[in-house]
This record gives sequence, structure tokens and C-alpha cells, in this order.
Amino acid sequence: MKILVTGGCGYKGSVLVPKLLADGHEVISFDTQWFGNHLPSHPNLKNIQGDIRDTDTIPLDGVEAIIHLANIANDPAVELNPTLSWEVNVLAGQQLADRAVRAGVKQFIFASSGSVYGVKDEPNVTEDLPLVPISVYNKTKMVAERVFLSYQDQMQVHCIRPATVCGVSPRMRLDVSVNMLSYQALKNGKITVFGGDQTRPNIHIQDIADVYRHFLAHPEIPSGCYNAGFENISILDIAERVKHMVGAEIAVSASNDPRSYRQDSSKLRATGFEPSHSVADAIAEIAEAFAQNTLPDGDACYTVKWMRQLDLATPVEKP
Repeated sequence: MKILVTGGCGYKGSVLVPKLLADGHEVISFDTQWFGNHLPSHPNLKNIQGDIRDTDTIPLDGVEAIIHLANIANDPAVELNPTLSWEVNVLAGQQLADRAVRAGVKQFIFASSGSVYGVKDEPNVTEDLPLVPISVYNKTKMVAERVFLSYQDQMQVHCIRPATVCGVSPRMRLDVSVNMLSYQALKNGKITVFGGDQTRPNIHIQDIADVYRHFLAHPEIPSGCYNAGFENISILDIAERVKHMVGAEIAVSASNDPRSYRQDSSKLRATGFEPSHSVADAIAEIAEAFAQNTLPDGDACYTVKWMRQLDLATPVEKP
């Protein structure tokens, strides 16, 4: 199958694309490569550096499925430049979906976010609960979902709502909870936890890559939204697990981040998918990479810091 992966050089894409190639697919990766290019050369890979806002430059001839990963990711990064984020996360996506339908693409898989639910009191957050996004990032994902689902009569549309992803990738991120706390412990011997009572769902990066592969392999799964998170753990509990595995002191500080929710992925499991990795696996992998001095730790591992260096933040108006 010929597959387009937008954001193919990103944190998830750098793990997913090699898996798709190993599956025998022909892959086009389309990515700005702001954070580098960590994809291997391969005869079945066409690796294009480009901006999805230039929608007409995205090749769709013969493409049967699109995995749409490209976005400005996470709340702080989106707040740096909300206009850019709406353009990338929503407007460019809508134009891509419209072109996809016209080009005869059969399946569109969108990487949404479990954070679209906002703050929930329910013990298990399922797909039928109302969305109450509390940040610009959450809102862009919610609107994008609705845009893409408007095309479900013309192609299969699967909106995947991943939990917080963890684990090692060639394009490493050290600004997501499990990775960040593990790295703090390994580098400084101390973990700083803000709040700690907030519960967050988690998913290993190998598992989220396999979720996308699962939907590719089963296009008959009904269009719609699917949670993808399997370990609902408090931030303090994550820190305790890191401490137990690698050793570190934990310091708890106050937090103004109210986001706390649990994710129920029974709907995904009913399609036949089961995870094969855990948060503990991610911590162990990060520790091993750190010990072998193969864990990337430069500024590009921190989305906000790197976007500032790339001058992608909204200019501050002078008084």
C-alpha cells in the first residue's frame, strides 16, 4: 500500500515509518523537519521536507491511506503562536482532507489527542463523553476531528486520541511526563513534581505506532474516534516508579495545571488491539539509552525551547 505520513520525522513518525516500511508499504514522509530528520534511507521511502500549509505540494498520486501526524504539539508550544497552530492543526488539515477525497484516498487516520476531554470527574473517560477543551491546543484537536469526520461518507476516517506518549524515539522528546521525569532522575538524581495528584493516561510509543498500523490493517473498522491509553497513573506515581527503577529524590511543588483525567480504551480493545508495552518499559529503555550515552538530550528534544530558537513564537508587541 502507498501511504502518506505527515509529520513522519517527528517523535511518533520516526518510530512509525520504519515499521510501515518493514510491513512492506511504500511510504511518503512529508515533514518540515524543524526537529531534524532521523528516518533511515530506504528504497520504499520518499522523504520530503515541506510545510503542510503548502497543501498543493503534498504528493497524493496513488496514495491509498494518510496517517496525519503533523501538528504543533502540546499546550505550551501552541501558546507560543496560536495563529500558526490553527493554521497547521486545523486549516492545513482541512485542505489536506479535501484534496485526499478528490485524489481517491480511501482511509484517513488522524492523530488527535486524549486531552480534548479537558478536566473530567468521571472515573473512566470514554469516547461518548462531551469534549470540554481548556486550551488552544485541545481546541485545535477537537475542531480538526470534526472537520475530518465530515468526510467519513467519502473515505474511512479514524481519529485516534492518544494518551501521553512515552519511550525512546530517534526524534526524542524530553518534555512529556514519563520521559521528562526519567531524564531528570538520571541526569540530576532529583525529580521535580508539580502538583502530583493529576492523573494522566499513558501509552508507549511502540504501542501508539502499532495502533496506527492496526487501523491500516483493518480499514473496515467503523469511522469515528478511538481512545488509545492504557495506564492511568498520577504524576507522583510516575515519579515513584522512576525512583524505584533508577533511584532519585522527589521534590513536590505547587501546580496551576488542573488537567486530570482517566482514559478508557475499551472501544479500541473491542477492535482487537492490545498493548504490548508499558510505562515501566519506557523508563527502562530511557535508562538504558542514557547509560549507553545514546539518548538525545539537546535543545531539539524540548519543543518550546526549540521553537523559540527557530523564531516560531509570536513576536511580543512593544508597549
